[in-house]
Amino acid sequence: MEHILFLTGRLAEPALKRVLAQLAPAGDDAPFTWEVREIGLQVAGLMTADMVKRRLALPVNADRVLLPGRCRGDVEELAAHLGVPVQRGPEELKDLPAFFRRESRPIALDDYGIAIFAEIVDAPRLTVDAIVQRALGHRADGADVIDLGCLPDTPFPQLEDSVRALKERGLRVSVDSLDPQELLRGGRAGADYLLSLTLDTLWIAEEVAATPVLIGRTPQDEASLYEAIEQMQAAGRPFLADTILDPIPYGLLASLVRYHRLRERHPEAPILMGVGNITELVEADTTGINAVLLGIAAELGASAVLTTQVSPHTRRAVREADWARRIMHVAVSQQTLPKGLSDQLMTVHARSPFPDEPEEIAAIAREVRDPNFRVQVSQQGVHVYNREGLRLARDPFVLWPQLHLEHDASHAFYMGVETARAQIAWQLGKRYVQDQPLDWGCATDGGLP
Repeated sequence: MEHILFLTGRLAEPALKRVLAQLAPAGDDAPFTWEVREIGLQVAGLMTADMVKRRLALPVNADRVLLPGRCRGDVEELAAHLGVPVQRGPEELKDLPAFFRRESRPIALDDYGIAIFAEIVDAPRLTVDAIVQRALGHRADGADVIDLGCLPDTPFPQLEDSVRALKERGLRVSVDSLDPQELLRGGRAGADYLLSLTLDTLWIAEEVAATPVLIGRTPQDEASLYEAIEQMQAAGRPFLADTILDPIPYGLLASLVRYHRLRERHPEAPILMGVGNITELVEADTTGINAVLLGIAAELGASAVLTTQVSPHTRRAVREADWARRIMHVAVSQQTLPKGLSDQLMTVHARSPFPDEPEEIAAIAREVRDPNFRVQVSQQGVHVYNREGLRLARDPFVLWPQLHLEHDASHAFYMGVETARAQIAWQLGKRYVQDQPLDWGCATDGGLP
């Protein structure tokens, strides 16, 4: 059985032991045995790898050493010095059970089954360089295909140059137009896909090598879409099929039913679903919308989605779709609920926003003997404490007179920032950690999957 040494500070030691006693009670069926060691500092979050190296005596009689999640320094170097694996745990003590559950069932989000077409809707109005720059941004966010959206009655003389410029940079390209001549021009320039062909314009597929996206003469004309699919199948030609996702309240439910009928009629047909009609035309945060739509697409076995970033509130639509397709791929392929796989789509709220109870915060506050302020958040509000006592409020302006920082500008600025973050976290139900920015998931620039 693995024996784990947990390092911590004086204030967190009692709580850590309580959590571990519940997580791994003594007995033959325990997942591991454990030991807690306080290495001579008050706050666990101030621990560094160099401090551990100096203060932890050798040999370490453990199979693994678990550090506080905020421990700074070179963990690999520390592991080489100690001669055992060293790992950072979660940032919050209350997250230890979830940490070990994930460790026992690691799930990677590397795979996905849905390609993302990211449309540049105003491509005719942009220069080739501007199109390339926008396309590279979409690719960095997870797009697989750059869709050049043509506009009615708007010349696009730089169409061919745009297609070639994107192809030179290793991008796959689709041309999206109602004009057969623009589709032909894009296909002859080397576009990989053409959006969209009906039964009446299927002849374009004979003229160019690009893969067509097939639609009905109208969204409701499923018969013409099925006939176009069957003609392409008979010819042995690749294609994507799209029955068009209609916006709310103009037929969303009926269009979802159409997709279901398409899958029943053609179980193996590759399907594209355009999700922009929903994300763009509903004034709501798009992370949840994309999660549901990509979940539907994953259940449907769709091959691709087409998304846009036109309205300001959809500025992260490509990145959200990328995370959503990865999460939903795991959910569908492993037949598990899409929970506990990633927090990236939890942009506004946290799954467990308030890990500490007011009574626990008060108990820690009573042990503090220095003047430095600690800030924590519970369901009751924002807690600020040091050796002078504990303050609780829901508004930083109520806390300010109690901090007595009128003559300490730098400290006042710091506490203003921290209490403002804490207030936002309390109001929204987000996790707050002192000295750390609030986590907005994929809604802000950060790491890619």
